[in-house]
Amino acid sequence: MDLHLAHLTLVYPDGDATLTAVDDVDLTVPAGTTTAVLGPSGAGKSSLLAVAAGLTPPTSGRVALGDETVLTARTTPAAATRLRLDRIGLVFQSPQLIASLTALEQLELHAHLRRRRPASIRDEALALLDAVGLADQAHRRPAHLSGGQRQRVAIARALVGRPDVLLVDEPTSALDQERGTRVVELITRLAREVGAAAVLVSHDPATLGSVDATVRMTDGRLEPAVARAGAAEPV
Repeated sequence: MDLHLAHLTLVYPDGDATLTAVDDVDLTVPAGTTTAVLGPSGAGKSSLLAVAAGLTPPTSGRVALGDETVLTARTTPAAATRLRLDRIGLVFQSPQLIASLTALEQLELHAHLRRRRPASIRDEALALLDAVGLADQAHRRPAHLSGGQRQRVAIARALVGRPDVLLVDEPTSALDQERGTRVVELITRLAREVGAAAVLVSHDPATLGSVDATVRMTDGRLEPAVARAGAAEPV
């Protein structure tokens, strides 16, 4: 299902003045494709993801999935939470895994929160771990995984239940270019396979050869999207 951000604006109080973190942003991301948002620190990239995920209510504008408006300034926190659980996958800059749970249990817990039937959870979780190359690490806890492996567990966890939207914040910030490129390729491939509309915030254009489009954000505003040459068609 396509993701539409329509006239999204986020204004914060800043002493006696205000700060516009997201300024009248319009963006459409087709289902099964990945759009990267580039820009300097403080440009508003993470604020845009927070609004799109319902973590921060917009001052104005709306978020839609297909023809359905799912987030506005009037959306209640409970409704925004339910939307994230049911339809949005989130990958934060830090994996934020639970130390006491194995890789498989991280996914099973998330599936349970998404109200998945118990009989269907384990097979799907194992399949997702296999898709990110961690089938042999399913029973290891975060302390026994590398940083890159923990990040891949977080990506698999976000995709439990095949969400309509995948939002990823700076997945390559702690990686060298080669490993960062592989992570972006993994996100792009999995978004295409599950049919999710993916938005990936990044500071590193050198890792983004596999994404379908890029936009640049400056002072809270987006420049027009640029399609990547050779990007695969969405499915």
